[in-house]
Amino acid sequence: MKKYLVRSAALLGAVSMALPAFAQELSFWSWRQEDREQYEQFIADFEADNPDITISLETIEPQNYNTILSTALAGDSGPDIMMVRAYGAFETVAEAGYLMPLDEETVPGLADMPKPALEAETLRSDGKIYAVPFASQTMLVIYNKDIFDQLGLEEPETWDELLEVSQAIEDAGMYAFANGTGTAWQNETIVSALGSSIIGEDFYNDLMAGETDFTDPRFVEALEALVEISEYFPDGFTGLDYASAQQLFASGMAGMFAGGSFEIANFMSQNPDLDLGVFPAPVKEEGDQHLVGLFFDGGYAGNAQTEHPEAVQKFLSYLASQEFGQQFANSLGNISPIPGVEFEDPLLQEVAELNQNSIPYIMLVHFRYQEPSGSVLIQSEVQEMLAGGKTPEEAAQAVTEGIATYYEPFQQ
Repeated sequence: MKKYLVRSAALLGAVSMALPAFAQELSFWSWRQEDREQYEQFIADFEADNPDITISLETIEPQNYNTILSTALAGDSGPDIMMVRAYGAFETVAEAGYLMPLDEETVPGLADMPKPALEAETLRSDGKIYAVPFASQTMLVIYNKDIFDQLGLEEPETWDELLEVSQAIEDAGMYAFANGTGTAWQNETIVSALGSSIIGEDFYNDLMAGETDFTDPRFVEALEALVEISEYFPDGFTGLDYASAQQLFASGMAGMFAGGSFEIANFMSQNPDLDLGVFPAPVKEEGDQHLVGLFFDGGYAGNAQTEHPEAVQKFLSYLASQEFGQQFANSLGNISPIPGVEFEDPLLQEVAELNQNSIPYIMLVHFRYQEPSGSVLIQSEVQEMLAGGKTPEEAAQAVTEGIATYYEPFQQ
């Protein structure tokens, strides 16, 4: 009997060595409901190379995602892997200790990531990285090439040329811009998409050095230009919400849309026949530098309390790889921050090239960490300004005073 047990144990040992280990099951949460099919393919590709790991994806409605995620993490029922926002919204989750700290040893791809992308997912209090950045977003003007060709128009480079193009489109019986201000966050978008070149790199550098604030004439001039161009927004634009504005442009009823590069894939899904082009915010004076606004749009993080830390790190390493970055760019039409990614879509390549001359999307990148956030302030002030309730100077003063309640350089 003893000999039999020894032989049986040896046989079982040999069989167990021949079989794959039991799969480690990981959960992955995302707010990108519209990208579910693509993420399922990303996961399938990873699992094919890692048969000992299985990943279940759950997509959650984006407006409630932060609350649902924070509640789950606080109750020890959060996912193993999760998408997290960037900047201030990221810190809310990271500061509470819910996220796994990452470095170049655990996730080698971080070594090659651009510094601004990593800063978006770095906790300022300890200087550690807690998420793998997944995309950059560019604030610019998207236009309908067919309308421009039909009217013999070219991409405007100066502000005066933009006004002329806008007038020509309106004279042809179409809306020049589809934008509305009924959805608050769109008011921040249009400041960057239309005003970055007027705001300028020098103003941004002076602002970051604590040498000026938003009452600076360079920023006020950008707000004045926004009031001027709003004459070419649709009638009743102050009540026009985001979804309706998107539909106006996607349906071909408007020639231009001031927004983010994230709009491109959405417009094409609504109307695959669209022929789109992009251009940066026009300059006030010929010869000035054309700029776009730039920010990094979230990252992939691991749960600090996961029971499978090595498996989580392996998946995060895949998400930081050039292989993934290439698939991400090709299938989702987004700019991956991973070096070496080539963009098959010429329009996406053009956006990537415009990114070489950019300033940060200021309020999100620098002033969304405390209340009242710069984003909330600029959104409400621009909304009131474009409705005729405030001058650009008054709006800029209100933004500065709100941020000054916690930001020392503005208190001087």
